[in-house]
Amino acid sequence: MTGFKSPLRSPLFWRLLLSFCAVTLLALFLGGVLTRRFIEYSSAQDIDWPSIAQSATQALEAGGKEGFETWARQERRDGVDVTLYENGQSLREMRLPSSIRAQVPEWLDAERDIQLEPWPGYYVAVQQVTGSDGTVREMVATSSSRARVSPRMRQQIFLGVQLGLSLLFIAIAGWWVARSVARPVEALRDATRRMAAGEFSTRVGTPWKGKHDELGQLSRDFNGMAERIETLIVHERGVLQDLSHELRSPLARLHLIMDLAQHSTSANEAAPHFAHAEREIMRLDRMTGEMLALSRLEAGLPGMEREHVALVPMIAERVDAAALDAQARQVTLRQTGRGDIAIQGSPLLLERALDNLISNAIKFSPEGGEILVDVELEQGMAALRIRDHGPGVPEEELGLMFRPFYRGSNASRAEGHGLGLAIVQRVVQAHGGEIEAKNAEGGGLEIVMRLPLA
Repeated sequence: MTGFKSPLRSPLFWRLLLSFCAVTLLALFLGGVLTRRFIEYSSAQDIDWPSIAQSATQALEAGGKEGFETWARQERRDGVDVTLYENGQSLREMRLPSSIRAQVPEWLDAERDIQLEPWPGYYVAVQQVTGSDGTVREMVATSSSRARVSPRMRQQIFLGVQLGLSLLFIAIAGWWVARSVARPVEALRDATRRMAAGEFSTRVGTPWKGKHDELGQLSRDFNGMAERIETLIVHERGVLQDLSHELRSPLARLHLIMDLAQHSTSANEAAPHFAHAEREIMRLDRMTGEMLALSRLEAGLPGMEREHVALVPMIAERVDAAALDAQARQVTLRQTGRGDIAIQGSPLLLERALDNLISNAIKFSPEGGEILVDVELEQGMAALRIRDHGPGVPEEELGLMFRPFYRGSNASRAEGHGLGLAIVQRVVQAHGGEIEAKNAEGGGLEIVMRLPLA
């Protein structure tokens, strides 16, 4: 059962959230800018200064100063502040910025039409206009784009622009997010299909497994799973090939032995053949048992129970157990490890690995030779060494010794199936350690197992 993981700890969650927040902020900013530019542009296009000047003159001639004042107030409500100058005097008071007011006499003396935009969205016009009675007057008017558009209209324009931009950016962001999610998922789907079709070398490509979010982690997990499956499949195929090859010879011998036994003329003549057949059957039984053990180790030992294992007493026990075999071959076993060195692991598997190594060393040791079994602390790990004084192994074969059924050029010196060292290597790997084989100084083979401390 997996524990609950907060979405706040998810890189994909933060990427999606920040993407939509960035889109919203960008839409708000650009919406405000575009709305302002649109209002300024539309306001500038709508001002018809000659027409306003003509209307002002007509209002003055029709209603006098009061009628002109009434008309001017109406224009002001529409965003245009306007007055008429006659003989250099303004016919009504009008609010002007001081810098603009200071230039009005100069503009009037110029006796020409002037249109200015001293600040963005603020317009000033001086317009010459002639009344019906032939009197020449000058209109001075100002307008602000913000004043000419009502707050309600500005809000409607802003909301319209905001809505359009939001839809556009959300569509772009949605496309980008969907694409960034769909492509690795599609890559995983394609890899899964190829794996199901038997292409066990299939892996998810680098662009997807390099991502630092859940999809990248899923891609890396898939590649790890695919690599594990490929290793198991290749191993199983190799084991089946090796096993069929190894079984063929003893089965052929058994067939020959049974044929000889059947053609024997007496029980005494057949007895050696049956004894030989029994030895071949025992050999087959041992090889089958080792194959089953290796297969379990290759499968990863699911549910392997680990416990505190003191290495020095265990080594002493296994050395004592091998003493009779060593004595029969006139080989001396010597243990030199001392102290409290312990690991977390399976005692049964570790004992089996030690028995294989010690037995292997005894097989290849010359009569009168010595086998040294030592354990010590080395760089924060338990280093267990088994060194014999046998012929050693050619350097080019050292890297092949842990392959199943590999017996090397020294195979004729001792019986075996080439499975013992492969089992030892799998035991060490199951405990998170490493194993190394090398030719020792002065002759002999030294195998070093390094295991993590408890």
